[in-house]
Amino acid sequence: MKVKFHDQVEDNLIKFAVIISKFQNKWVFCKHKARDTYECPGGHREPEEDILTAAKRELYEETGATEYTMVPISVYSVSSYDGVTKEETETFGMLYYADIKVFGELPEYEIEKVELFKELPDRWTYPLIQPELIKKINTVIVNKST
Repeated sequence: MKVKFHDQVEDNLIKFAVIISKFQNKWVFCKHKARDTYECPGGHREPEEDILTAAKRELYEETGATEYTMVPISVYSVSSYDGVTKEETETFGMLYYADIKVFGELPEYEIEKVELFKELPDRWTYPLIQPELIKKINTVIVNKST
C-alpha cells in the first residue's frame, strides 16, 4: 500500500473524506462497534453529495461534533496491489483537518465510542494509511503557523 498526496484531481474521482480532528488539543479517534482498533472520522461520499458535505456528515455521524472549524488539506490516494490479479488500484480521498469546539450526542450508527488522545493511539484500523495522513496534517498545520 502506498499513500500519495495530490495538488488536485477530478472531483468525480474523490470517493471518500477523512477528517483528522482535535478537541482541546487532543486527537479525536473513533472506535467502530465491529473492531477494537481506532480510526479517524471519515467515510464514503453519497451519490450526488459534494465532498465537503460528505466530510461534515461523516464528522457528525462518527463523533457527534456539532461545532467546529474544518479546513481542506489535500487530495490523497491509496494504491494497493491485488494479490490475485496483480493489478494496482488507486482510490482517491480528500483529507480535512477539524478543530472541534462542541460535541453533541453520538448518533446511533456504527461507532461505539469516541476517545481523545494526548498521544496517538497504538492500535490503528488502517495502520499503513492513518499515520501518513497525520504526518501530512502536522506538516501543513506547522507550516501555516510559522
